[in-house]
Amino acid sequence: MAQRKKPDALSFEEALRRLEEIVARLESGEEDLDRMIDSFEEGVQLVRICNQRLDAIERRIEQLVQKEGRETVEPLPTSEDEPQDGPP
Repeated sequence: MAQRKKPDALSFEEALRRLEEIVARLESGEEDLDRMIDSFEEGVQLVRICNQRLDAIERRIEQLVQKEGRETVEPLPTSEDEPQDGPP
């Protein structure tokens, strides 16, 4: 059986993939309660790791933009900013 990496050692993509696996298992309802709680705890830890990695990337991007002489960082458009089809 392959040994699982510690959550802190996972890349963002690996942590996100693992989180998706946990969500699918929890949604299936096929696990017993104890295993569901363990999976939920692991999921919470993975969410924290993903958020930390994203925050670090955001800080790095801001530093790179500041090196280019810009004063502010423009936020990227979100799906909420995109025009929707049909009436609002």
